[in-house]
Amino acid sequence: MSLPRAEDPALAEAPALSEPALAPAVETVIVPRTRDLGGFLVRRALPVAGRRTVGPFVFLDEMGPASFGIGEGIDVAPHPHIGLATLTYLFDGAIVHRDSLGSLQTIAPGAVNWMSAGRGIAHSERSGADQRRGDGRLHGLQLWVALPRAHEEDEPFFASHGAAALPVVEDGGLSARIVVGSAFGATSPVATHADTLYVDARMAAGARLPVDAATEERALYLVDGAVEIAGDRFEAGRLLVLRPGDAITVTALTEARVVLLGGATLDEPRHLWWNFVSSSRDRIEQAKADWKAGRFPAVPGEHEFIPLPER
Repeated sequence: MSLPRAEDPALAEAPALSEPALAPAVETVIVPRTRDLGGFLVRRALPVAGRRTVGPFVFLDEMGPASFGIGEGIDVAPHPHIGLATLTYLFDGAIVHRDSLGSLQTIAPGAVNWMSAGRGIAHSERSGADQRRGDGRLHGLQLWVALPRAHEEDEPFFASHGAAALPVVEDGGLSARIVVGSAFGATSPVATHADTLYVDARMAAGARLPVDAATEERALYLVDGAVEIAGDRFEAGRLLVLRPGDAITVTALTEARVVLLGGATLDEPRHLWWNFVSSSRDRIEQAKADWKAGRFPAVPGEHEFIPLPER
């Protein structure tokens, strides 16, 4: 999704959005920046000053929770991407995805949309007719995964995997859906170019989530409830970046929902501008010129677009 997000040139100088990391296994506690887009809340946890990435993840937005009235919903017109894969995962509601490959897919809770932009793709995201009939709810995460440098200019592709296709591991009040990567002896069908992990874990009060040290970089996004790590309590609406090499156990103090994410460290730093991610600033400049000149492929069925930001 491309809600307004031109890169802030002052980001590097801005104060880190963090709290003291109490637990020894927690390296950084990030408090997302919250924006109210006309009653629709978006919380941005990545990137922030002092922490631009976790593994290959370069961007994390929590959308909602929101409830729309009759005739209302989200309408994100066609916009471009390069050099990244978008991961869209919903807890509630639905979004209709259209892209320049001709894909048309409604994503529902528990499913995952994986769109690899490669050398360039355009797409739109909108609420469908069912969501506009009233009491339309929306809550979920959208993340960007930087493609390895060797794959930044690959052909774009889109894949959607329904909830039934994603393995779920249950144990003692823990229900963990393996959305991307491998965990707890199960592997997701989502194809990636590098080690990438995304697990949606629902926990009853008292349930435990073991997080091993096999993944190079890891973080926990606390969606709902409160958890304890090494004797310290953490509330919802936080991204906990874990120290590399430490195995930890997360204990739910209340009913809780957490997302475990991470993967291999990026092969080199990435530049972000608007909806573009690349290891090359010149490549981003080319993408800007291509979108402004209308050289990206069109999205079938769409007749509008988001213009290139002026800054």
